[in-house]
Amino acid sequence: MKKTKRLRKLINSKKLEFIMEAHNGLSAKIVEETGFKGIWASGLSISAAMGVRDNNEASWTQVLDVLEFMSDATSIPILLDGDTGYGNFNNARRLVKKLEQRNIAGVCIEDKQFPKMNSFINGQLQPMADIDEFSGKIKAMKDTQNDDDFVVVARVEAFITGRGLEEALKRAEAYRKAGADAVLIHSKRSDIAEIEAFMKEWAGRLPVVIVPTKYYMTPTSKFQELGISLVIWANHNLRSSIEAMKNISARIYRDESLVQIEKDVASLEEVFRLQGVEELEAAEEQYLPSSEQDLDERI
Repeated sequence: MKKTKRLRKLINSKKLEFIMEAHNGLSAKIVEETGFKGIWASGLSISAAMGVRDNNEASWTQVLDVLEFMSDATSIPILLDGDTGYGNFNNARRLVKKLEQRNIAGVCIEDKQFPKMNSFINGQLQPMADIDEFSGKIKAMKDTQNDDDFVVVARVEAFITGRGLEEALKRAEAYRKAGADAVLIHSKRSDIAEIEAFMKEWAGRLPVVIVPTKYYMTPTSKFQELGISLVIWANHNLRSSIEAMKNISARIYRDESLVQIEKDVASLEEVFRLQGVEELEAAEEQYLPSSEQDLDERI
């Protein structure tokens, strides 16, 4: 089954589904091997891995380069955290073309202005996009896609910016009418009150996606009860890798030795396995001459 159709099935599933963050080819491969059915290509994580801020400091073409490696390394669908679509409707529809060329299954765009800022940094001060302008962007993206199963998710930032439930519902409905395949309703509260209120009024008009980074104490069963379609674990591979690298770097710096840390890091053999070295060795057997003599005979 093609990746786009698999992502569409996840989003429209009657039971709660989950996708996991990745930010490069290696982390994407690990997410797939773990058993997840899909990958969230996090804008925060990709930019952090580049050493820049989540403020569109990494260009959209640099993000595409990372996505290409992630897509090549995996067989499960990738949903891109596409920020605002990297500009107006024209930038967004060109993005769709380039994502389809790289076999990316879908993109999520948020209704803020370009350049965006991470939602958890002074969210209440961030300007939102005009509803009609953002709706036009969604329509342009849907009109552009060649694959009918390519997914466009509209991310509603009304709660993040302090505009409340009425605004969230108004925007979500406008985006549904514009052709969005699902809405992502975002919240920075530590409880699920805003999400619960939205779900009660939304009444299943479109599949709903959530990112429970801040309300992580909420039992997953509650998401199922509310009728959430898809949960994104949005940045945890990146955050865990930071802690691991800080710890190992500090120990090696302190001890000036590798003796105590070798047991706590992945073996080189595991790195080679994830890189697919065995496949290359098998290919060499098939395509390279076995000796200089064989090569001389072929010449």
